[in-house]
Amino acid sequence: MASAYYEFYRGSSIGMALTDSLDELITSGSITPQLAMKVLQQFDKSLADTIVKQVKVKSTLKGHLSTYRLCDDVWTFIIKNAQFKMESNEIVHTQKIKIVACKNGDAIESGKR
Repeated sequence: MASAYYEFYRGSSIGMALTDSLDELITSGSITPQLAMKVLQQFDKSLADTIVKQVKVKSTLKGHLSTYRLCDDVWTFIIKNAQFKMESNEIVHTQKIKIVACKNGDAIESGKR
């Protein structure tokens, strides 16, 4: 059985561009919907694996915890007036950020977000 990954990154700009491109290829008859789904599943896996293996920067977060919830082993936090301090001492401010923290592990059930 193949591992399933969260579909978080499909909502990113690169994920949306990939989805739009796959839709065009399906519409033109160049690929099947099944192949498009396999491409999206590989995208989910590749992006998740790359972030885990290659992103090593640490930061400190300060802000006001506006909302938090736990559903299906997934924590969601909404932080307002957030300030990130990077290892390089660079400071990044944002009015609101959503943090989604998932259960650690290689494989998860699809549909749980």
